[in-house]
Amino acid sequence: MKVLGIMGSPRIKGNTDLLLEEALKGAKSQGAEVEKIAVCKLHIEPCKEYYGCLKDGNCVIRDDMDAIYPKLLDADIIIVASPIFFYGVSAQLKALIDRTQALWARKYVLKQRPREEGRKGGLILVGATKGPSLFEGSIMTVKYFFLSIGVKYSYDLLVRNVDKKGEITDHPDIMLKAFELGKRLAKH
Repeated sequence: MKVLGIMGSPRIKGNTDLLLEEALKGAKSQGAEVEKIAVCKLHIEPCKEYYGCLKDGNCVIRDDMDAIYPKLLDADIIIVASPIFFYGVSAQLKALIDRTQALWARKYVLKQRPREEGRKGGLILVGATKGPSLFEGSIMTVKYFFLSIGVKYSYDLLVRNVDKKGEITDHPDIMLKAFELGKRLAKH
């Protein structure tokens, strides 16, 4: 079983990154093979609406996204993690999601169905505030991202009122929830 962790925070070893690490440890505890990509270390151009993907399902932009497409299609489980920026996912993560327009085109325009059976997705979001609608936009974005690549939105961990780098380690209960999220996703 292959698990792909997508770390959408620009802050390496920050709260989002630490929670994703715990989730990946949880998946690994079930025998899963795990890989983490830190989107902030990649060069991913935003979607420019060239619409080349509507012809053959491939994006015409050449950058680090070329290596991400097969990982997205090959993973049995995808765990997305992002801080909340203005009630949405980070710009880095949003660029990656927007570039999966090519995979959306394969599924919905070209009728090339991705492998869907047994594929699951998890979401980890970390927000500094307590706003009542803090996670709604990000959840919707990730649900549609998962839908377009054939992944079932299965579990999430939504963390409020955490901001300072590494502050999440003061909350071992939340760290355990992240571990359990990964473990549940990878359970056979």
